[in-house]
Amino acid sequence: MDALWVRCVFLLACCCASGLGSANKCDEVRKVFQLRQIGPSHLLPSNPRPGSDLQVCVSKNSTCCTKKMEERYQVAARRDIQNLLQTSSSSLKFLIARNVAAFQESFEALLWQAENYTTTLFQDLYHSMADQAAGPVRELFTDISLFLLGSEFSVDELVQRFFDALFPLVYDHLISPSLSGVSLGHAECVRSLSRSVRPFGGVPGHLADQIARSGVSGKLLLQALHLGIEVINTTDHLQLSRECRRALLKMHYCPHCQGLTQSKPCMGYCINVMRGCLASMAEIDIHWREFVRSLEGLSARMHGPQDLEQVLLGIHRLVRDAVRHAQENGPRLSAQVYKLCGPPSRKPAQSVSIQHSSSRESIPLKASVRAPGGSLANRRKDFLSSLRLYLTYYGGLADQLCASDLASNDALSCWNGTEIVKSYTLRVVGNGIKAQIANPEVKVKGADPVINQIIDKLKHINQLLQGKSIPKLGSLDQIETGSGDAEGRYSGDCDDEDGCAGSGAGEVKRKVSRVSKWSRGALEPIPAVIGREAGYTLDRSPLCHRANTQGQTTIHTHIHSHIHT
Repeated sequence: MDALWVRCVFLLACCCASGLGSANKCDEVRKVFQLRQIGPSHLLPSNPRPGSDLQVCVSKNSTCCTKKMEERYQVAARRDIQNLLQTSSSSLKFLIARNVAAFQESFEALLWQAENYTTTLFQDLYHSMADQAAGPVRELFTDISLFLLGSEFSVDELVQRFFDALFPLVYDHLISPSLSGVSLGHAECVRSLSRSVRPFGGVPGHLADQIARSGVSGKLLLQALHLGIEVINTTDHLQLSRECRRALLKMHYCPHCQGLTQSKPCMGYCINVMRGCLASMAEIDIHWREFVRSLEGLSARMHGPQDLEQVLLGIHRLVRDAVRHAQENGPRLSAQVYKLCGPPSRKPAQSVSIQHSSSRESIPLKASVRAPGGSLANRRKDFLSSLRLYLTYYGGLADQLCASDLASNDALSCWNGTEIVKSYTLRVVGNGIKAQIANPEVKVKGADPVINQIIDKLKHINQLLQGKSIPKLGSLDQIETGSGDAEGRYSGDCDDEDGCAGSGAGEVKRKVSRVSKWSRGALEPIPAVIGREAGYTLDRSPLCHRANTQGQTTIHTHIHSHIHT
């Protein structure tokens, strides 16, 4: 009889051990709990206990968890997933942020190079007025830089201001150079005639047209990349629903309550949980794919009149053509100036430097070192080639997290939310909110409003990138191939004395006006300061300092190539 009683006690002990194990299992739970800094150790029971007070990690057997531990585990599970989201997106965020900085630095380098070309043009071809032209040249490129940074400038106006300032210099030094020391009043009168007598033909309109087209494309590219970073920051800090948090707790830490600290969830189980938790994020997928393709489309259109590099580095040639046009029309311009401003009051020149036909020859300009990394076109090509690797990022994120970090690769055993099994037997649902109706692990009530907002922003930028959302002006392609060809007409050939009011010149002027309105109204200014949540550091740009010295106010930021996750 005694022997039978001993055997019964032994069997009872075995049964108790089969559910949780022993106090040793709770010791292992304690170690992991402290190692992962989930909470203070006094929250853990010293021995297995009934789990009747638990809400999620419910078990028929004794448990190593308390209600307080369950709450801490839920916080830890949410933290773990958010860390994984930020880690998985860090390379994508770094790629975009690094190229935002690179494109801005390239714009800056191109502006300095273009200004150097133009300054050198005056020094080599029109030396007598080079010093006086330096101010208007500097102001022109400062205005262009502010326009590229998002300031609401009228491009045709900033270009015309430059040529307004240039006309008195050209008139005094090249058209009527026999006298010097012209009075300020006469110089101002000559300046005021610039827009009516059109000494430079159609060059100002053509230059404004090119800057507006290429500048809007460049600004749109930067605006889109800033939005790309905003999308990533939004999804990195996704607010998880209560149902999701409970499901994550059940998947990650409920096994610990049973002493199973080394277990991992089954693949199918993990996919169901993560697809349920990231259902709203999966809705971004189609719009993110369109975003990447739309960036490729914009880049493909950035050639010719929309190639910012080509336009900026060609400004000095148009300035040279403009001056030549004024020289060729010197007699007409002299007659008009004499008629409207009267004879100048000035002293005979001691020595006069008159540029004749030599100005028609092409003189090599001082070489400038290009921005590191080659042309803007090559930089865009390399960037888009890398970005294309993330085309399906949001569509495959849930599966990727399970495959690389969360789920078990062991074909023999895994956690199914209740116990250790050989495989997960429930249905695995698809991606997206609609598919979650059948999700056995997570109830999804609807779309996340924050995700909906970021989707709306993606839709809008995609329309802009595709040229479908430009108020009153139609698409980028319509403007690029619109009626009236500015090419070949910018020289503004005209010999009449009434200001060249012919239809050809009028068409160019109207066309530039259209593009300028588009450049002001179609785009919001590029964000000047990105919040700390963006994950990168900011500092002042030399270009910003340079612009401010001209009395303008702007904030320009560089995004350094390091990300704080």
